[in-house]
Amino acid sequence: MLLEVRDLHVEFHTRDGVAQAVNGVNYSVEAGQTLAVLGESGSGKSVTAQAIMGILDMPPGRISGGEIIFKDRDLLKLKAEERRRIRGQEMAMIFQDALSSLNPVLSVGDQLGEMFVVHRGMSRSDARAKAVELMDRVRIPAARERVGDYPHQFSGGMRQRIMIAMAMALEPSLIIADEPTTALDVTVQAQVMDLLAELQRELNMGLILITHDLGVVADVADKIAVMYAGRIVETSPVHDIYRAPAHPYTKGLLRSIPRLDQKGQELYAIKGLPPNLLHIPPGCAFHPRCPMARPVCRTDEPPLYTVDENRRSACHFWKETLDAR
Repeated sequence: MLLEVRDLHVEFHTRDGVAQAVNGVNYSVEAGQTLAVLGESGSGKSVTAQAIMGILDMPPGRISGGEIIFKDRDLLKLKAEERRRIRGQEMAMIFQDALSSLNPVLSVGDQLGEMFVVHRGMSRSDARAKAVELMDRVRIPAARERVGDYPHQFSGGMRQRIMIAMAMALEPSLIIADEPTTALDVTVQAQVMDLLAELQRELNMGLILITHDLGVVADVADKIAVMYAGRIVETSPVHDIYRAPAHPYTKGLLRSIPRLDQKGQELYAIKGLPPNLLHIPPGCAFHPRCPMARPVCRTDEPPLYTVDENRRSACHFWKETLDAR
């Protein structure tokens, strides 16, 4: 196993109280495998990724429990210097807003080359040559002429390719892509995801894809973990979850996808709002919005029930959810 997250808990201490952002998350990724993590904003997807990468702001954040096992090492027990060496060399992250993630006062060549200077001890000239290679690899036209350009001189799609090049620079074993196609048009989204999948196959990397776009997930993921209020509420191989979701929240997300055969009809939306993480309701956190909620849902928090060998669902009535498809 490349990465295994075990019973991870993350909380944020605020003036109003303690926000339980991640509540016992468990998931795993193997080499060459893609795990898609789905859920609405505020469900804990990005906070979990930041905890894995070791870039969580502490304070106000605090990892209050769990393990993050990467290549048989618990990252939470390593010293800061050891975590820094792993970051970039063995695992890397692609952020959703390339323009704010790239330094506006440094050329893209300098930013790409910095990885090789810091981690490989290369000279500046050799690092710049590697930057050109990387830009060619992610198919940025006229890479040699553009290596001295600044982030604002590139389009959104090209900036995201630069972010991918930066993440791939040292050929890490694991990539975490946090909403990598946000704010890009559909055609560019497809190009970016195809590029990411191609590089993943080439390097046999594990990939965690954080997204709320179920259309992107269907073509690239091997398995899916659905998050709600800091918990995993369903895990499944990708095709099974599209064919027959086993949790009402997953079912609601799938129903929210616009369909060509329903032209002119009102788009479906899950009623209500995600819970305030300072005051997560007792029982199943989804029960205030769930059309199947019953008294037990308001009092007893559901465990991850075993649906079959490869599927889990945190719903007391997962069998009825499957039958209702």
